[in-house]
Amino acid sequence: MMLEEYGKRAKAAARALACAMTEEKNDALLMIAAAIEENAPAILTANAEDLENGRANGLSDALLDRLALNEARIAGIADSLRQVVQLPDPVGRVLEETVRPNGLRLRKIAVPIGVIAVIYEARPNVTADSAGLCLKSGNAVLLRGGKEAIRSNIALAQVMRAALEQTAIPADAIQLVTDTTHESAQALMHLNGYVDVLIPRGSKRLIQAVVQQATVPVIETGAGVCHVYVDKAANVEMAADIIENAKTSRPSVCNAAECMLIHRDIAAQALPVIAERLRAKHTVIRGDARVQSILNGACEAATQDDWGHEYGDYIIAARVVDSIGDAIDYIYQYSTGHSECIVTDDADAAAEFMRRVDAAAVYHNASTRFTDGGEFGLGAEIGISTQKLHARGPLGLRELTSMKYEIFGSGQVR
Repeated sequence: MMLEEYGKRAKAAARALACAMTEEKNDALLMIAAAIEENAPAILTANAEDLENGRANGLSDALLDRLALNEARIAGIADSLRQVVQLPDPVGRVLEETVRPNGLRLRKIAVPIGVIAVIYEARPNVTADSAGLCLKSGNAVLLRGGKEAIRSNIALAQVMRAALEQTAIPADAIQLVTDTTHESAQALMHLNGYVDVLIPRGSKRLIQAVVQQATVPVIETGAGVCHVYVDKAANVEMAADIIENAKTSRPSVCNAAECMLIHRDIAAQALPVIAERLRAKHTVIRGDARVQSILNGACEAATQDDWGHEYGDYIIAARVVDSIGDAIDYIYQYSTGHSECIVTDDADAAAEFMRRVDAAAVYHNASTRFTDGGEFGLGAEIGISTQKLHARGPLGLRELTSMKYEIFGSGQVR
């Protein structure tokens, strides 16, 4: 099918979906969740083929983990859809009401964006999460995943579309572009007149390619170069807990920590403790000269390329800094504006860091891994925006709406 045909079908589905009642959307989501669970064996079979191909093509363990589904992850996908059902419908919310001196009554309300396209890589859960959020927010979705997960994505899309055929929601509200060539991605980036906004999810290279080449509107989501700064007033065990979690719980995701900055006054005490935790999780440290000295060479030497690098793997950069100001300056230079953390028991230092660091999410004494739609109470997210318009941070239901003005008069003319 040509991309334009996908666009036409999505546009027609979006018109119908924009007028759907909340109950109709919720019933459709519940049907999809149940269908995904019922069809778990077929989905897992398709995913096993993707994993086999991924291993044959040399995908890293971290990327294979990102690609892998199992019964627990499929149950999690279904649960996420059910959580979206429980959230308020974002469409039709009254955002503002005013009455003008001439008697005109203005009401600003939330409305669907229309057709949302998502280009993403090897994470099949994105297929269901994106579809569920778009459906609840009244948007049709065009999904274009990577070749690594194509069988998994096809299986999920077929299950979701079949479920929609039993509901009041048109099946074309969810469409998967099965062509995974470079040409299909390019065509989607230029599908003006059909795509209202395009959201890329994946590597920095993918995101930048979309931002630079697309002619349709784009919401830039984050490559995640996330930092954890261990202040001189930090609790060392807490810092070790946070860095271990932020780096090793799922190193391939965008909210994983990629660099730790350690204040010089606590470095000799903290670094050995943190390093021992990371070594136990088979994580390589790439440190500057002061880190190497403290760890007696039990780490790799960092190069300039390690600063601001998104590894997506069991590797973390490390640097000793002289002050909180130096840490903040470093973050400004190398951050992608995703998630940044300070570990400290000094309330003033925490307040300074929270105030001065410019990122979508700024943490005090908590892992960056919480930057997630589900953890923020959004049910799920379609991506994490690192830009400032029109939304920033996890893109949940409310962020997938636009607005319009309704004006009520009694014959006023200008």
